[in-house]
Amino acid sequence: MTQRAFLSQSATPLTTHVLSQPTDDFPTDDFITPYLSRHLPELLAIRRRLHQLAELSTLELATGSYIRALLDRWHIPYEYPVADTGLTATIHGQKPGPGSTVALRADMDALPIFEAEHAPWRSENPGVMHACGHDAHMAIALGAARYFKENEDSFSGCIRIFFQPAEETIGGAARMTEEGCMEQPPVDFVIGLHVAPSLPTGDIEVKYDKMYAASDELSVVLLGQNSHGAYPEAGVDAIVLAAAVISSLQTLVSRRISPLDQCVLTLGTIQGGSAHNILADRVILTGALRTTDPATRKLAKEYIEKQVTQIAAAYGGSGRATFAPGYDALINTNALVDTLRETAIPILGREHVRWKAAPGMGVEDFSAFLKKAPGVFYHLGCGDEKRKTSAPLHSREFSLNEDCLALGIRLQIALAQALL
Repeated sequence: MTQRAFLSQSATPLTTHVLSQPTDDFPTDDFITPYLSRHLPELLAIRRRLHQLAELSTLELATGSYIRALLDRWHIPYEYPVADTGLTATIHGQKPGPGSTVALRADMDALPIFEAEHAPWRSENPGVMHACGHDAHMAIALGAARYFKENEDSFSGCIRIFFQPAEETIGGAARMTEEGCMEQPPVDFVIGLHVAPSLPTGDIEVKYDKMYAASDELSVVLLGQNSHGAYPEAGVDAIVLAAAVISSLQTLVSRRISPLDQCVLTLGTIQGGSAHNILADRVILTGALRTTDPATRKLAKEYIEKQVTQIAAAYGGSGRATFAPGYDALINTNALVDTLRETAIPILGREHVRWKAAPGMGVEDFSAFLKKAPGVFYHLGCGDEKRKTSAPLHSREFSLNEDCLALGIRLQIALAQALL
């Protein structure tokens, strides 16, 4: 099927939590099993070493050095540096004929968290921990890269691996795309995954269309006129302005945005005032806006700006709202969600391919890659109550059931081959 015809397919959203629509018979993935039998122990050791090397965003130097050493040993060419500490590996298929370019993304950075003392393969950097599973993402990507290198005679097209820095902070994905990672050669499809301790190992979760929200950082500056508290008529109390603005902004979601659209506004800080008996002349509010639809995002910003300006003016002061854009909404390509489902069912079983009921209001900078090419992002279960690997992401107790690594490698290889 041509890429144009493939992308023109329409997908009907499912109404149940488990993907249960009938499918054709699919070929098994037995061609991957011998590879995993040979290399899985080493790939598990690689994941554990990456866990020990945990480094913060933009500081992934030892992590990158370790990955490059592995790629050198496996004779996989790469470009470094990309976005300062990232790199891109490339495997060209040697089979004659046309083929697509498929990119797999693995984020590299860790979090400023002190890992639990009893954790195996504990981080060697105190106060820095792979509490979001990026070590597993890198190990899965390395496993896929090695497979395609060993089997480069069996496919046409190109596999690219993006080892991406700074997912947790400044958005390394956008920086990589700005430096041309999606263009050399042009990427036709891009695939991403994220481990999920809320899902049992052996399950995946995916969603058509909107998967994660867009984010914007909000800053509101309210200016009044200070005066002694004994003579309030001589000033304009910026704290009163702030109280009115805060109350008004709470109506954004309840009265201005349709209940059918997703929108969350959080005001996280308020600063102002100099003494208990002085009217404040300046108050600063900061917050976060999360939306899943570009039109809703635009409407919410316009409403906030208008309310801040007009309410402040009504009280005799002035106000200004500004936004620092964060990540865009992550919107899956529906046709590739279908391909993931059809690839995963024979590997995992129909009952283990789950449907995500609603978009998450968290953010994922994988959205930057999806602005350049069609793609799919999904959750890979890594939880296991018996093994105590169901602690949430971004917690010091987070761990994962390592059985998810073999499944992640198998799925990424099979999905990439389906797209090649």
